[in-house]
Amino acid sequence: MSLRWSWVLLLLLATALLPGCTVSKANIRRADAVVAAQADRQLDCTGDDHCAQASPLMDAATKALADSTETQPVHVVTLLSDSEAAMVARINLIRAARQSIDVQTYIWDQDDAGQLILDELIKAARRGVKVRVLADQLFSFNDATWLDRIARAHTNLEVRLYNPTFHEAQTSPVEFAAGIVCCFFKFNQRMHNKVLLVDNRIGITGGRNYQDRYFDWDNDFDYVDRDVMVGGPAAQAMGASFELFWKHKRAVRLTHLRDVNRLLLSTPMQPWPTPTYIHPERVARVQEEADDAEWLDDNLVSDSLRTSRVEFFSDLPAKTAQPQKRDAREFTAHVMRMVGSAKQEVVLQTPYLVMSSRARRIFERLHKQEAPPRIVVSTNSLASTDAFAVYALSYKHRKRYLKDYGFEIYEMKPHAAGPAEDNAFASADDGPVIERKPTNIKRVAGTETRSSLSIRRGGKRNRPVPLVSAGRRFGLHAKSIVVDDSFAMVGSHNFDPRSDHYNTEAGVIVYDADFAQQLRDAIMRETQPENAWVVAPRQRSIPLLSDLSAAIGDISASLPLFDFWPYRYATSYELDAGCSPMRPSDPNFFSCYTPVGDFPDVAISSKLVYTRLITAFGSGANGIL
Repeated sequence: MSLRWSWVLLLLLATALLPGCTVSKANIRRADAVVAAQADRQLDCTGDDHCAQASPLMDAATKALADSTETQPVHVVTLLSDSEAAMVARINLIRAARQSIDVQTYIWDQDDAGQLILDELIKAARRGVKVRVLADQLFSFNDATWLDRIARAHTNLEVRLYNPTFHEAQTSPVEFAAGIVCCFFKFNQRMHNKVLLVDNRIGITGGRNYQDRYFDWDNDFDYVDRDVMVGGPAAQAMGASFELFWKHKRAVRLTHLRDVNRLLLSTPMQPWPTPTYIHPERVARVQEEADDAEWLDDNLVSDSLRTSRVEFFSDLPAKTAQPQKRDAREFTAHVMRMVGSAKQEVVLQTPYLVMSSRARRIFERLHKQEAPPRIVVSTNSLASTDAFAVYALSYKHRKRYLKDYGFEIYEMKPHAAGPAEDNAFASADDGPVIERKPTNIKRVAGTETRSSLSIRRGGKRNRPVPLVSAGRRFGLHAKSIVVDDSFAMVGSHNFDPRSDHYNTEAGVIVYDADFAQQLRDAIMRETQPENAWVVAPRQRSIPLLSDLSAAIGDISASLPLFDFWPYRYATSYELDAGCSPMRPSDPNFFSCYTPVGDFPDVAISSKLVYTRLITAFGSGANGIL
């Protein structure tokens, strides 16, 4: 039998058998008994406050709640554009917890960042704090042995996995393929929410997951990302949302997972190990900063804002199981209404410029207005993204974005000067610690691996396309919107079909002009010439041939298949030396900008070929990429 037919037979067998392989009730009871008997119960603290450390972040949140009334809420809000500040804030809040910590995430890796946060949570559990972690199964804790240890780490710590594939913690390649074949809609629906909530008073939400790349700790490729920290009534809304997900039938206990259950019943308990870090110096640095009152004041407290109206929104769990219910897609619908209300300007930052049908209608309507608002889009180039399949569809529809929606598109450079300057300290891990005082407004750091059924992400499996140039690379992952300089959103929503229809998403909308200005400054910084190329129409230098090429390109782009024409309506431009930045609509634009090709800095490789093939054949995949 040929290898191909062996693979097909194996896939069909997996598809037929795996969905029914649930853990028996008897084995679940046995595993529950093992966890109850063996989980560590020792407490390191007997005080009523569970030895919580003092925290100016928690103090500000407590005061905001105390000052709030039903008609006049008070919130303290901090934009976490700086990745070091984002990590330090998490550690500080975990150490300040008195009653509870709830964590919801899409990715949790076993690298330095993932081990550090998990270790801090276990220490909080040992103080007496109730800790709950809900992670999407597909890209989190992808090691049953690790989860076996976590299940018995401490009685105050509980971990559940959302929507596990075939009742297992680990998903093999065969199971991954079988999930697409046998139960596409259930398998494809992922929990993309990110929340860290402490004592139901203060929470962090946004784009970051628990993986080195989100905190600038990957020495090869890091994400430019963003969170927001909120203390006050909106944090309580985070808690209500977390409860819905935690109690949902797709949030599965570890003892119910086949591979973890097997280990719990067959392997002896081992004490929770002291983490071993690849770069212990930077771990020690953020641990020290989390206890440093001066550092916290300089980098977090001083950048915080007190404001009134802040709203946390989240889609309901398993929203694809109830697409007819509008409230199942509450956050998605609210984001759309927010953008549709724009009068002067929309500043949008998204890693994946693949518009859903609803988003296309909104932007087309805005552009047709008598005085259309300016639409600024900060996104990835092929050179900066690790989702080249998704970029291919964005590339296909450039003309629509520029002409029909009036977008100004700025695509991030892989060696963007802003993130590179912000991360200069990170290369000094083996040398002396460098004192660092970042400013949140000047920094947009940290991306996640994206949910895509065509590409398995995580770790080294999904590296970006090869480049002509060398050096540390950055890719955009922040998801933020500013509308009319008056209100702004930071969250997990990518403004694409996956976020609209499949993934559950969450985020915070802040109705405050000062916060909107902070966020706008951070996004616009990433559109500057040292950080991004400008996408603009291609000049027609040879009238007849250029017109003919444009006509063929229009026909090619309109076809669902065979879109092979290499000369597109638009290309990428670089600012000339001695010129000042200007918008593509400026009459002098072409006198100051030089075209650098459709895929600047990208080397010829198989991924470049795949990108062109997906542009040609992949238009039907918008909803799942």
